[in-house]
Amino acid sequence: MPITILVAIVGVFILTAVVAGISTSWWLAHNSPEQRRIRDLTMTSSAALAPVLSDRTLTGDTPDPVLAQLSKMMPRSPKEMGRIQKRLTRAGYPSMAAAVYFTFAQLALPVLLGLTTLLALGMSDGLLFAAGAAVIGYLIPGFYIGHKTTQRKKAITNGLADALDLLTVCVEAGSGLDQAIIKASEELQIAHPDVATELRMVTTETRAGKPRIDAFKNFAGRTGVEDVRSLVAMLIQTDRFGTSIAQALRTHAETIRTKRRQRAEERAAKVSVKLVFPLALCLFPALYVVCFGPIVVRIYRSLLGG
Repeated sequence: MPITILVAIVGVFILTAVVAGISTSWWLAHNSPEQRRIRDLTMTSSAALAPVLSDRTLTGDTPDPVLAQLSKMMPRSPKEMGRIQKRLTRAGYPSMAAAVYFTFAQLALPVLLGLTTLLALGMSDGLLFAAGAAVIGYLIPGFYIGHKTTQRKKAITNGLADALDLLTVCVEAGSGLDQAIIKASEELQIAHPDVATELRMVTTETRAGKPRIDAFKNFAGRTGVEDVRSLVAMLIQTDRFGTSIAQALRTHAETIRTKRRQRAEERAAKVSVKLVFPLALCLFPALYVVCFGPIVVRIYRSLLGG
C-alpha cells in the first residue's frame, strides 16, 4: 500500500474521530442539568410564569392575566381529553396540534395513496389496488401511534426504578417530595427523557394549584403503565396516612426491579417455543433437501434406468 493512501486513511480516521468527539461533547454540555437550568431561568415571562403561580395563588393576589396564562399552560386532565388526544398523549404528543396533524394524516394519506395507485395502474386495472392502498393509508397513522405508545410505555417502565431510586436519595437527604420530583426530572432528562417529561408535568400541575393526589392520578392516566398506577396508589396511601415516603419508595423500586427481571425471564422462556415455527417452516425443509435430496435423485435414476 502506498504511503500516501495510508496517510489519507489515517487522516480521515482522525478527522472523523475528532468531529464525533466534539459533537458528542457539545451535545452533552448543551443538555447538562446546569445548562437546562440556565435556559429555564432565561425563558420569556409567559413561559416562566408557572413557577410563581402557586405563591400568588396562596396569597390571593393573582391577577386575571395570570389566571388566563395558567389555564393555557396547565396540562389537561386525562378525563378532559378526547379519545384521539388521550391516545396521542400516551404516545408522547400531548399538544392539540398533534391531534390536528393525526386527523389530517388519516384523511390525506388514503386519498394520496389511492390516487397514486390509480394514476400508476389505471382506472380499470387499479381500482381494487387503489381501495387497498386507501385502507392502508388510513391505518398507517394508527399503527405509527401504536408503535410509539408501546415504545414510550416500555421506556417509562424501564426508567421508573431509576427515578424511584433518585427520589429516595433526595427524600432521605431532607428534600420534600415536590423538590425531589423536580430534581429527579432534571437529572433524568438524558437517561430517561420520557420519565423526566412526566415528572415535570406533575410538578407543573402541583405548582398551578392542583392537589398532589390529582396530579399523581393524571400521571397514571397519561402514561397507561401498570407500574405507574401501582406507584401512584402507593404515593396516595403514603400521603394519606403519613407513613415514611423514603421506605415506601425503596420498597416499590425493589418490587419494580423484581417484576422487570421476571418479565425478562418470561420472555427468555418463550424464545424456545417461538423458535419452533421458524425452524419448522424455514430451516427443516432446507435441511431435508440437503440431506435426502441426493438420495431421492439417486433412487429415481436407478429406477428410471432399470
